[in-house]
Amino acid sequence: MALSTSGRMSRRSFGAGFVAAPLSVSANVNPAPAVPAPAVQVIDAHSHLAHHSNPSWAEADRQLIEAADALGIDQLVCSILSPRRPATPEDFRQCNDWVADAARRYPGRILGYCFVNPGYARDARDEIDRCITKLGFVGVKLYNDYVATEPVLWPLVERAIELRIPILHHAGHTYWLDTPQPRISDGGTFAELAKRYPEAMIICAHIAGGGDWEWTVKALRNAPSVFIDTSGSVLDEGTVEFAVKVMGADRVLFGCDMSMTASVGRIRSAVLSDADRAKILSGNMRRILARRRA
Repeated sequence: MALSTSGRMSRRSFGAGFVAAPLSVSANVNPAPAVPAPAVQVIDAHSHLAHHSNPSWAEADRQLIEAADALGIDQLVCSILSPRRPATPEDFRQCNDWVADAARRYPGRILGYCFVNPGYARDARDEIDRCITKLGFVGVKLYNDYVATEPVLWPLVERAIELRIPILHHAGHTYWLDTPQPRISDGGTFAELAKRYPEAMIICAHIAGGGDWEWTVKALRNAPSVFIDTSGSVLDEGTVEFAVKVMGADRVLFGCDMSMTASVGRIRSAVLSDADRAKILSGNMRRILARRRA
C-alpha cells in the first residue's frame, strides 16, 4: 500500500491500496500478469461542516473536501452542530439548511445528518421529516443533550425506525473531562437502548475519541443493532482489530470526526482481511444507507 511518489493519495489510490500483497515467487517461475484490484469506495461516516458563525466557513468546507481528496475519501456524511447548546429549534434548523446547501455545492461528496435537540420533541420530529423526505438527508445526529435511554429520545428513535435511517450519537466512556458532559451516553447506554428498540440503527461515535474504547466495545458485544465508528484522535494501537474481533466487522464503520490523518492511518495500518477492510471503509455504511425509505 505504497503512497504515490508525490506523497499524496488520490481518492482512487486510497481505495485501491487495500489489496492483498502478492506472494513471493522463485526466480525461475513466471508469475501470471498482475490484475489491478478494483478500488474500494471510502465513506467517512462521521464528519462535520463549519458553522456559519465562523467567518471562514466556506474556506473551511473547501479545505475539508481538499483533505478528503488528498486522503482518498469519496463521501462524507456530515452535520453541523450549533455552538450554543442546548440548541433551539431555530438553531438546529439553520444548521441543517447549511448542510443541505453544502450538499448542493459539493454534489455526490457530502451527505447529511439531521442534527436536532430531542428536548423539543415535536420540532425535532418535524425537522427529521423535513430533512429526510425533502432535503435528502440520510440519518440523524444527536449530541449529549440527553442520555440515550431517556424517554425524551424514544419518539425520535421510533421515527428513525419508520424511516429506516441511522442515528449517529455522540458517545464516550470517560473518567474525566475538562468540560463535564453529565448526559453523555456510552456503549452500555446504547446496548440498553437497543434492547428496547432492536430495529433501530444506532452508531456509537468515535471509538478512538471517547475514553475507554475497550470498555465500549465489550459493552456492545451483545447489541447487534449498534454500530461503532472508528473516528478520533487517540492513536492507541489495535482499536479497529479489537472491535472486529469482539463485535464483528459488519458493525464497524470508517469515520474521522475531523481527525482525518489519524483516522485514515488507523484503518490503513489495521491488520484486517481485505473483505473486512472493504466492509469497514464503505460496505457497511452503504448497507445502512440502502435501507432508507424514500
